[in-house]
Amino acid sequence: MTQAHPSARRPNFVFIVADDLGYADLGCYGGRDAEFGAVSPVLDRMAANGLRFTQGYSNSPVCSPTRFALMTARWQYRLRGAAEEPINSKSRGSSTLGLPPAHPTLASLLRGAGWRTALIGKWHLGYPPHFGPLRSGYEEFFGPMSGGVDYFTHADSSGNHDLWIGEEQRAEEGYLTDLITQRAVDWIGRMAAQGDAPLFLSLHYTAPHWPWETRADRGLKVEGSLFHLAGGNIHTYRRMIHHMDEGIGRVLDALRAAGRLDDTLVVFTSDNGGERFSDNWPLVGGKMDLTEGGIRVPYVVQWPAVVAPGGVSAQHCLTMDWSATMLAAAGAAAHPDYPLDGVSLLPVLRDPAASFARPMHWRMNHRGQRALRDGRWKYLRVDGHDYLFDIDADERERANRGPHEGDRLARMRAAWEAWEATMPPIPADATISLGYSARDMPQR
Repeated sequence: MTQAHPSARRPNFVFIVADDLGYADLGCYGGRDAEFGAVSPVLDRMAANGLRFTQGYSNSPVCSPTRFALMTARWQYRLRGAAEEPINSKSRGSSTLGLPPAHPTLASLLRGAGWRTALIGKWHLGYPPHFGPLRSGYEEFFGPMSGGVDYFTHADSSGNHDLWIGEEQRAEEGYLTDLITQRAVDWIGRMAAQGDAPLFLSLHYTAPHWPWETRADRGLKVEGSLFHLAGGNIHTYRRMIHHMDEGIGRVLDALRAAGRLDDTLVVFTSDNGGERFSDNWPLVGGKMDLTEGGIRVPYVVQWPAVVAPGGVSAQHCLTMDWSATMLAAAGAAAHPDYPLDGVSLLPVLRDPAASFARPMHWRMNHRGQRALRDGRWKYLRVDGHDYLFDIDADERERANRGPHEGDRLARMRAAWEAWEATMPPIPADATISLGYSARDMPQR
């Protein structure tokens, strides 16, 4: 890999991941204003000051598998823990369901090249003593280990307290989104005071994941499980996004105050498509689905030293491509025993008009789903039914071209099966954890 940065100062990286954010929830992706005004003014300004991707995808339509890919810049299917859809809180104590500490990660490779590293926010890749951020390249960690926690009690879906500093549980007062923001701001300031070493911050918010709680909802009684099936609404949901957006503004201000903003590549995305109250227009489906609404996500990128303002790119990309991009920008080589599956997007950051072919594959145990996006075409299987869609013409995947273009469908199915043959099979004991079904609300 070659050094991409034109100055002697090495770039910093801030990788911001929202949780279950819909494709059109942000104003810069066509989202509507809320009753209080713009939902995401900070991220909208980031898009205006940088580059917005319209054809970006998550590695999975569910959280922990995407995070395996983000951490390793490799297909998540290569690791046993990523077969869980997703890892759930019942896996505490498991020695198999997590990110193996021996596996190189984005954090460990950057740390080995001289970057200071921290994960502030959600981990969701296994529990101590077998797994954890400090065992996978991060110097510091603050946040929950599991998938979802109450924003005030910080208890997971099994009722266990789940807020940590390093590998010690820590009880703290406050709204989780704000606690994550404050820790990030403090870390940036502290690192800047310690010297000029470049920074890598994984900033993984739990917002706007259930339960549906804003800052004003302290003391709200969440009926039943944390899935909060009897509560929530679009108004609460949008306010949760706004709280996160405010926090991102504070993080950008901290980088500016530290003199680091111009030299920092900031990438914002979501771990998968939207959930119950999300706006995915014009896409169909959401979390757990390989239709577009489950996997197409926002990517907002800012890097003043490199990325020109106001750009829009239709380049196809996956979560793990951004990890590969950061390694390329750092000049950090992959471990020879763990070659990257992610592809660097540096050429597109330098010139948004640049593009390259990027076939993308997915599979899900849930409903036997599979998908391949190659150019404008998408092959999809759900519940044993095969479909072919021209995504450029039909983003809502309503006009199945399979019966009319049988040869193309057969070629794409064969290409998916050839790729799938290079991956380990889905283990027989892999679990699917659904928080709700048609018994709880009508189908999409």
